[in-house]
Amino acid sequence: MSSELAAARAQTDFDGSAAGPSPRTRRARRPRHFPHGLLGLLLPSTVLIGAEVGARAGWIPSNLLPAPTQILETLADLGARGLLGHIGASTLRVAAGFGVGAALAVLLGAAVGLNRRAEAILDPTFQALRAIPSLAWVPLLLLWLGIDEAPKVVLIAIGAFFPVYMGVSSGIRGVDRKLIEVARLYRLGGVALTRRVLLPAAMPSILTGLRNGLSLAWMFMVAAELIAASKGLGYLLSDGRETSRADIVLAAIVLLAILGKISDSLMAVIERRGLAWRDSFSSAGGA
Repeated sequence: MSSELAAARAQTDFDGSAAGPSPRTRRARRPRHFPHGLLGLLLPSTVLIGAEVGARAGWIPSNLLPAPTQILETLADLGARGLLGHIGASTLRVAAGFGVGAALAVLLGAAVGLNRRAEAILDPTFQALRAIPSLAWVPLLLLWLGIDEAPKVVLIAIGAFFPVYMGVSSGIRGVDRKLIEVARLYRLGGVALTRRVLLPAAMPSILTGLRNGLSLAWMFMVAAELIAASKGLGYLLSDGRETSRADIVLAAIVLLAILGKISDSLMAVIERRGLAWRDSFSSAGGA
C-alpha cells in the first residue's frame, strides 16, 4: 500500500513539474516594475517639495517664487473669481486655431507630398514663412484684423500649421519606394494607392506633426493673449506681471502645463490606437 502511495505521489510530482509552475507561482515570480505613470511624478514632486521647503525657510524670496501651497491658495481664490472663464476662453481659442491650422496643413502638406509641381511652387515659401517668430506676426495681424478674436485664432493657426505641414509632407515623401512598386504591381490606382499605401505608411509622421502642432498652438495662444485680451490664461500672465503677483503668474503657468499635458495625452491615445498595427520598439515594451 505504501509503495502505491509513493508511486502516486511521485506521479503527481511528475505531472506538476511537467505542467510548470501554477499561475499563482508565476505571478509571484514575475518581476515587479514601478508604474511609469508614478515615475513621471517623481521630478515635479521633488521640485515642489524643494520649492516649499526653500520658501518656508526663507531661502527663496517669496515675492519671486511663492511656496506651492500659496499658489494653490491663489488658484482657489481665482476659482472663486471666474477662473473657469479664463480656462474656457483659452481652450476655445486653441481648439479653433488648431482646427483651422491643422486642416489647412493636412491639405497643403498632402498636395506637396503627392505632387512634385506643388512642392516646387509651395514648399520654398512655406519654409521661409516657418522661420518667422510668432511675435513678428502680431503687429501685422493687429493691423489687419483688429483686436478681437480673429487675430488670436489666426496666430494660433499659424503656429499649428507648420509642424503639421512638415509631418504630412515629409511623411508622404518618405514612404518606402518598394511599397509603391509593389502597389503598382497590384495595379492600384491613384486613390487606392494613397488610401491603402501612402497614408498608412505616412501616418506616424502625420500624428507626430499633429502632436507638435497642438503643443505649439498652446504656445502661440499665450503670445496672442499677452498682446490684446481681456480673458484667458495669457491675460492672467500679463495681469500678474503688471501687479507684481508672481503667484498669479505661476498659477497661470501651472494651468497651462496641466492643459497642455491633458491635450497631449489625448493625442497620444489617438496615436497609439491609430498605430496599433505597427510592430515597433515601443509596442514591444521598449527598454
